[in-house]
Amino acid sequence: MHPFRRVPLLAAALLTGLTVLGPATPAGAHGAGHCARQDRLDVPGAAHQETACLPDLTTAGLAGTPYTDMADQAGLSAKGTVNPTGVPGVQIDGYFPDTSRLNATHGWTHDAQFVIRLPDRWNGGLVVTGAPGTRRQYATDTIISDHVLAQGFAYAATDKGNTGPDFYTDGREPGDAVAEWNRRVTELTVAAKKAVRQRYGTAPRRTYMTGISNAGYLTRWQLENRPELYDGGVDWEGVLWTTHGPNLLTSLPVTVARHFGTASDEDLIEAGFAPGSRFLWPYHDRAYWGLTQKIFRAEFDPSYDPECPGATAGSTVERILAPCASDASYDYAARPPSVRRAVAKVALTGRIGKPLITLHGDLDALLPVATGSDVYARMVDDRGRGALHRFYTIQDGTHTDGLYDTHPDRLRPILPCYRSAFTALTRWVEAEAAPPADRVVARPAGGDVVNSCALR
Repeated sequence: MHPFRRVPLLAAALLTGLTVLGPATPAGAHGAGHCARQDRLDVPGAAHQETACLPDLTTAGLAGTPYTDMADQAGLSAKGTVNPTGVPGVQIDGYFPDTSRLNATHGWTHDAQFVIRLPDRWNGGLVVTGAPGTRRQYATDTIISDHVLAQGFAYAATDKGNTGPDFYTDGREPGDAVAEWNRRVTELTVAAKKAVRQRYGTAPRRTYMTGISNAGYLTRWQLENRPELYDGGVDWEGVLWTTHGPNLLTSLPVTVARHFGTASDEDLIEAGFAPGSRFLWPYHDRAYWGLTQKIFRAEFDPSYDPECPGATAGSTVERILAPCASDASYDYAARPPSVRRAVAKVALTGRIGKPLITLHGDLDALLPVATGSDVYARMVDDRGRGALHRFYTIQDGTHTDGLYDTHPDRLRPILPCYRSAFTALTRWVEAEAAPPADRVVARPAGGDVVNSCALR
């Protein structure tokens, strides 16, 4: 087992190793046409970039090199996941101007880092994502990059402008750090489109936004606020932020209260946690709930308890994961209006402007579907945008697929359903083939549940 396998999304960035870029392979070294136009690539707005011609842009080829970070991907996919390999092309690593220094990847100690991958055989499309949790730009290489590169898409990912459990220390005012996430995705999308034009001589015909967890939230926000940049998106277990709730600060305090013995399991069920997810609660109590509540409360409401977490979420894994006792009695509705103004900076409305497919596991024990995607689907409908939305609840799915390996008799990975959903999205956009109606995607009685999922 990887030593960080049981470390949650939001803490993993602090614990992964440093990588330093090596010299790039000369363009054309692997055959005629390989990495053509590499010398023309200049990412607009980047403060620094390094370009490499590589024989394989997938994790099979990049594992153990400076061009990915396998540790930062820990826990996001199930063992036995089959990924494509053998996609030659150009990789650009770099960063945009930024004042924060939380991302130490490549020894740069500079935030707003990005990766852009440009396969030799291009299908005319571009896929953009951000890091889930508070991970970094390589976090979704296994679950997203490999798959879309093999289909011929160009790929771009951002660290969102701040990383690690101390992300909330970035920005001048409450809410600024999360608001920067959205701005960085927009910045990368615009720049990546221009890099695609430089590489292939034409702009992408289709651009898709996608992501898991916090990047699922980013997908929703982009399609609501920057729909002109995209043709559609897939949102996987997206976080819901609304000004007056529900949001993480309304759902998670009860979990902290349970940790300190002032709330019961029945209180969690009343708060929206699925009864069937009880077997996952001890793990989430140790690894997710307290950490997630304290760092997002510090982001949006730092005056509630300025001593915890304070200037850092902790210097050891134990301190990082430890909840703040004060959060057990946190009452979002009773907090000053300034807190809701901070959340309003990043709040969702449901007013999507391009097709969106949402996936959410019914056993998600971090972001319960009842207080998350169920609510967001109603928001989309209330805005009159239901025709642009499909919502699939994945039976026995939970927040991260890595937990399937611990509970293969109780869980199913969502990744194969995500891949089916991405295919359904491209057919919806490019062939006007409408995806299946909203539904619960039942767990099959047999077959390869790790690598296959039929949405119908």
